[in-house]
Amino acid sequence: MARIKIEEVIQHLDHDMKRALEAAVRETIPDAQFDRQRLFKAFVRKVRLKCNTWESVPDNYVDD
Repeated sequence: MARIKIEEVIQHLDHDMKRALEAAVRETIPDAQFDRQRLFKAFVRKVRLKCNTWESVPDNYVDD
């Protein structure tokens, strides 16, 4: 199994992740009022708390 730094991956993809997270919230809670940047920062904090720094993923999910 390969290992990835999950928080680093999320931060690397932050532009697309922010847009996807915003779209998901708007889809599930259409009337929600939130700041996309604050939402994303809270999400990253929760990932840091819930996941290990290094997470194992199947090798077929990683390509060099």
